[in-house]
Amino acid sequence: MPSQSAVLAEAADALWRAAQTGHFIPPLRATYAGLDAADAYAIQRMNTERKLVEGRRVVGCKIGLTARAVQAQLGVDQPDFGVLFDDMSFGDAEPIPMQRLHQPKVEAEIAFVLGRDLDMANPGHADVIKAVDHVLPAIEIVGSRIAGWDIRFVDTVADNASSGAFVLGGSPRLLREIDLRLCGMVMTRRGEPVSVGAGAACLGHPINAVAWLARTMAALGQPLRAGDLVLSGALGPMVAAVPGDVFETRINGLGSLKAVFEVAATAKESQ
Repeated sequence: MPSQSAVLAEAADALWRAAQTGHFIPPLRATYAGLDAADAYAIQRMNTERKLVEGRRVVGCKIGLTARAVQAQLGVDQPDFGVLFDDMSFGDAEPIPMQRLHQPKVEAEIAFVLGRDLDMANPGHADVIKAVDHVLPAIEIVGSRIAGWDIRFVDTVADNASSGAFVLGGSPRLLREIDLRLCGMVMTRRGEPVSVGAGAACLGHPINAVAWLARTMAALGQPLRAGDLVLSGALGPMVAAVPGDVFETRINGLGSLKAVFEVAATAKESQ
C-alpha cells in the first residue's frame, strides 16, 4: 500500500498534468478514497510550490464557497480558499486566451487590496476594515481540472479552489464610499443579463468573507500582508464562458468592467 504522502503527491501530479494537457481527470474523491480537507489543502500546497519554482509570484488569495446554497450542495459549512498568482491577472476588457483556461465559468466579485498586514492573532472585522486600502470590481474566471465540474469539497480545494484567472476594474474605491452589503450586481453577456446579485450573497457581507480568510490564514501562520489582493467570493450565480464571449459586470458604487474571451485559436485559423 502506498503511503499517504505518496497518494497526495500522485493526486497533485494528476491535477498538474490535467492543467498542462487539458485532459481533465475524474474526481479525486473517487480515485483516492478517504481524502479529507487537510489532505486537499496539502495537495493544493504541493502545486503551489511547483508554480513558485517555475517563477510565478503569489499576489493574494481567492475565497470560494461563500454562497450558503453552494456550501449545502457540497456538504460543508464554511468557505475555502485558493492562491492567486501574477499570471492569472487581466485588465478591464483585455483579451483572455481561451487556451489558458479550463472549463471556464465567470462570476462577479469584489476585489480587496490590503494596505496593512493582518498578522495579529484572530483578526476581526474591525481589523479587516482598517487594513483594506481600496476595493475594485472584479470578475473571477473559475476553472476545473475535474472532468465535467464533478466536484465536492476535497476536489475543489485540491484544485486550488477551482481557480483560473481574474479581471480587475481600474477605478479603486474606498470602503467608506460604498455599502458593500447592499451593492447590487448585474452581469450581462453581450447586453443580455445572465447573473444578478448583491454583496449580501457573499456570506451576508463581503467583509465577513475577508475576515474569515484573515483568521484562517493567520491560524495557518501565513497571514495576509499589505499589498495582497483578496477576491471576496461570488455576488451572484456563475455562468459558463465560451470563445468570443464578452461579459460586462456592473456593481453599484464600484462601476463596471468587462471580461473578453478570445476566439479559440483553431477557429481563428479557419477564418
